[in-house]
Amino acid sequence: ARDGAGWRSLCRLTSATHLRGTRGEPVSSLAVAAEHATGLVALLGPESPVGRALAAGRADAAVAQLDAWRAVFGAGLALELVHHRGRGDRSRAQAMLRFAAEHHVPVVLTNAVRYVDSFDAPTADVLDASRRLVPLDLRHVDRRTAEGYLKSGKEMAEVASDLVGPDRDAALRLLEGTARLAEQCTVDVREDLGIGTVRYPELDVVTTPAERGMSPSQVLRRRCEAGLGRRGMALTERVRVRLDDELGVIDQLGYPSYFLTVADVVDLIKSLRVRAAARGSGAGSLVTYLLGISDVDPIRYGLLMERFLSPLRAQLPDVDIDVESARRMEVYDAVLERFGADRVSCISMMDTYRVRHAIRDVGAALGLPVAEIDAIAKAFPHIRANQVHAALRDLPELRASRFGSPRAGGNGAFDLLFDLVARLDGLPRHIALHPCGVLLSDATLLDRTPVEHSYLGYPMSQFDKDDVEELGLLKLDLLGIRMQSAIAHALDEVARVDGETVDIDAVPRDDPATFELIRSTRTLGMFQIESPGQRELVGKFGPETFEDIVIDISLFRPGP
Repeated sequence: ARDGAGWRSLCRLTSATHLRGTRGEPVSSLAVAAEHATGLVALLGPESPVGRALAAGRADAAVAQLDAWRAVFGAGLALELVHHRGRGDRSRAQAMLRFAAEHHVPVVLTNAVRYVDSFDAPTADVLDASRRLVPLDLRHVDRRTAEGYLKSGKEMAEVASDLVGPDRDAALRLLEGTARLAEQCTVDVREDLGIGTVRYPELDVVTTPAERGMSPSQVLRRRCEAGLGRRGMALTERVRVRLDDELGVIDQLGYPSYFLTVADVVDLIKSLRVRAAARGSGAGSLVTYLLGISDVDPIRYGLLMERFLSPLRAQLPDVDIDVESARRMEVYDAVLERFGADRVSCISMMDTYRVRHAIRDVGAALGLPVAEIDAIAKAFPHIRANQVHAALRDLPELRASRFGSPRAGGNGAFDLLFDLVARLDGLPRHIALHPCGVLLSDATLLDRTPVEHSYLGYPMSQFDKDDVEELGLLKLDLLGIRMQSAIAHALDEVARVDGETVDIDAVPRDDPATFELIRSTRTLGMFQIESPGQRELVGKFGPETFEDIVIDISLFRPGP
């Protein structure tokens, strides 16, 4: 990507490549690239149509392919030389260099980097074999040397000299051309990537016709003042000062649109008659209470907004919304329909290698019997892959298995297996849909993040939850809670069997029978107080009021 336009093209091209093919098998073509060529430089390397034609001795086909790519990218085209010092690498790279000179195409030298250090090459082989579901074999290994690592400038200068021979000036020209192209690619991290900025859905998307022409701050204040009447809260001096203080902080940080967006999503969820509740420190904000995001009165309970939002902390506030787990995907569908596919994407999650997955994948790549791999994997606890050698050394049951090296009392038969397992630690195994994260932005969202389809067909950003926060993308967590579904199901059953409609949110919070049941410790099925530790605590503590429950949960597990 040369610039911001190139970054936008790159995101769109990556998305198109993934969305055209089946999941996990991206498919692209020159025609697809032509639709997103603005601001991009295309490098045609040894595996490109031009490179393959030259390797096959088909100069005429190489010229035809070059002309086709030139027609799309014009001056934004270069031939990419790669020399991994394998058999035929040097002659192929020299053929491309001569071809570039004959047809006046810029040339760059890269190392087609696949791993950081050369000793990581076997790890890449294992990952390739695992992805293709084939055993490790020369037929299935892409590389012939371990040269595809991140080389230093000095090492790349040596590669250039090796390619062009004793012509020192030619080597310098090759390196200078590469550096010049790199310098031309200047993507601004703030303006183009969005780091340090936040883009919310456009104001007219989250406001009513009566609010058009007003600023986000004015709309937010107006809705909060309307919320006072809806909540039956008197505008006392204490409430007025608190509201002014919170709105001042929100204005100072530039977050009015954030609160309007979250409130819009919560209203949408409630319009579906899906049970929803805000959790976390957002309940400490009077603004979230007046907007209907949270149902906890922070004035009554003396809660602090600063835990949720403070000018001393330059990061987006985080509001988590609990919804019925059985209807979570219905909520996703509604959010997508409400804001549009160009403003909404789910967040991805990298499933990384731990010891059991690593043993199974490495064992399969090494061609070990399935039953043997399964027995070895199940012998290990759920630990990180890089702890495999420590576990073999320290755990009595594994020492007795004699899986380890002779130094650890084993027979050493699986040393290679465990060495490769340790190398896979923390590497991505596959990408999956995050269980709750949703991105909301303006219509430029797909210019700033590539997306692909999840297993269920939802658009999914290729960035994970940490990435999207760095990039300033608005993340909203919609958590599927089974207890919300259980409550909804119970209310439906009461209505079906007894013909009675119960407003569960209006039931009294001082029912003696309820607290007697809690003190009896028979709290299985009661949200937040059903774990063994909580059952022990409520029995000793003996809660008698709702505030006692608040104290119990807050001290046992700070956060909810």
